[in-house]
Amino acid sequence: MVTGATFRVLMVRQADGAVSAAIEDVPVASLPEGEVTVAVSHSSLNYKDGLVLRGLGGLVKTYPHIPGIDLAGTVAGSSVPAYRVGDPVLATGWFIGERHWGGYGARARLKADWLVPMPAGLDARRAMAIGTAGFTALQAIVALEDHGVKPGNGEVLVTGAAGGLGSVAVAVLAKLGYAVAASTGRAATHDYLAGLGATTIVDRKELATPSGRPLEKERWAGVVDAVGGETLATALRQTRYGGAVAACGLAGSNTLPTSVLPFILRGVNLLGIDSVQCPTPLRRRIWNRLASDLPLDKLDAVTTVVPLGALIDLAPKILKGEVRGRVVVDVDA
Repeated sequence: MVTGATFRVLMVRQADGAVSAAIEDVPVASLPEGEVTVAVSHSSLNYKDGLVLRGLGGLVKTYPHIPGIDLAGTVAGSSVPAYRVGDPVLATGWFIGERHWGGYGARARLKADWLVPMPAGLDARRAMAIGTAGFTALQAIVALEDHGVKPGNGEVLVTGAAGGLGSVAVAVLAKLGYAVAASTGRAATHDYLAGLGATTIVDRKELATPSGRPLEKERWAGVVDAVGGETLATALRQTRYGGAVAACGLAGSNTLPTSVLPFILRGVNLLGIDSVQCPTPLRRRIWNRLASDLPLDKLDAVTTVVPLGALIDLAPKILKGEVRGRVVVDVDA
């Protein structure tokens, strides 16, 4: 909400080493420099947002700060011809919500190159239901495709499958015709994952428990891994000859306790996925694919819409893996 010369935000401040978040009204004049001003209607809650809201991870260097690594809305002002007032746009990545003020406020000012025109078939709410989590999921799937992983090659494993990234990965892979194995540690999510299209459920403990073996029985044609740590190491040991693993998260750990044997004996490829600085041409390609390849009815079914103030209580829950599906933030609510 914008009232005169101020706009409503969820501001994070630091005092005496402690970080706190609260709803505030701040001057529009305080927005950072940028070529395009966006009237933000929706944002989303991601793992990184949870870290920022809790003052963890060292992602924010300067306070006060407006979190929100995703945002969508319409152009409210532009100094470049590529964007005109009223154009629907979205933005993810580029350290928005980390180094740069983000989407948890009714206004944002960004570089034009950071924006993506809203793809046909999407609106602000659905775009934020996808958000960085969904964008990263499809980026990982595209990387597997480019490596040659195709439907019919064998099962594709998705770890952290009940989370935002995993949910989108399962739904898209299933729509594209892949046999999807979904890994989760929550029995209550089994029906949820089956509804998204998973054909096999893998208990998280099976992947998170070290086997002591450098290689295991070949199981996966490809893997979308959002967990890291021992789970990623197990996935590598179980990937079929010539297969690929797309690493795109660290919900479990940022370590990788493995050997070189999956790489040099089975030709397994570890594909690194970075959604933050993904080049603009690929970024637009992925967003257009999301509009066509993601079953929007299933997206709607796994989406919860919350007001800006609810994020304070939700932040610790997403860090504990207690948030299922996608959380969209109605910035004006």
